Amino acid sequence: MKNSRLKTIYHETFSGLKLFYRDTTLSEDLISKYKIGQIIQEKGFTDMSSIGGGLSGNLRYLIASSHPKDLSKFNPDSAKVGHFLLDSIAYFKILDIQKIEGKTQIFLLNIPDNSISLFKNSSSNLEEEIIEKARKKFIDKRNIALIPELQTENWKERTKSPLGMSDIGELFFDDSKIKTESPKRIDVDITKKVIEINKKSWWKFW
Repeated sequence: MKNSRLKTIYHETFSGLKLFYRDTTLSEDLISKYKIGQIIQEKGFTDMSSIGGGLSGNLRYLIASSHPKDLSKFNPDSAKVGHFLLDSIAYFKILDIQKIEGKTQIFLLNIPDNSISLFKNSSSNLEEEIIEKARKKFIDKRNIALIPELQTENWKERTKSPLGMSDIGELFFDDSKIKTESPKRIDVDITKKVIEINKKSWWKFW
């Protein structure tokens, strides 16, 4: 991969990254199909909220994304639920899975569709940093009060389906077909704005 392309991908993925919430209730059989490091594809639109309250089902998708659409700008009802939307055919890397007292959080990083192989075959300090934040949010929020606006039938209908698979557990994307390469370790020094691959400095990040 050319230096300029990798630089562009990291900008597109991590610049302005924010966290969003999507709660539902799924069977343990469906939850068990998710694995850390897996790349999944969601075919439909991904509804999610910028408001993080207590977990209203047994599963929370915590979604890190830089480019969702803020629907609250166009609809007062959407503003009440902090409604953000990702377009159809969105890709995610599963960064982390936490289980505490019968509740599960699956942490998803929204990635560009031209970066699937890169994120499948690499890890980075940026991922580790946001994983730490995600774990803390799950511990802090899982048992706090529910957000009433997120308990309506309309919102629950929007967010009830599993991401990346059908209601019977058929994955929309088989990441085992992605070409396997030597694992890369990507580190970004934010202070110096330099990116390193396997500890070899390549270029200034921005």
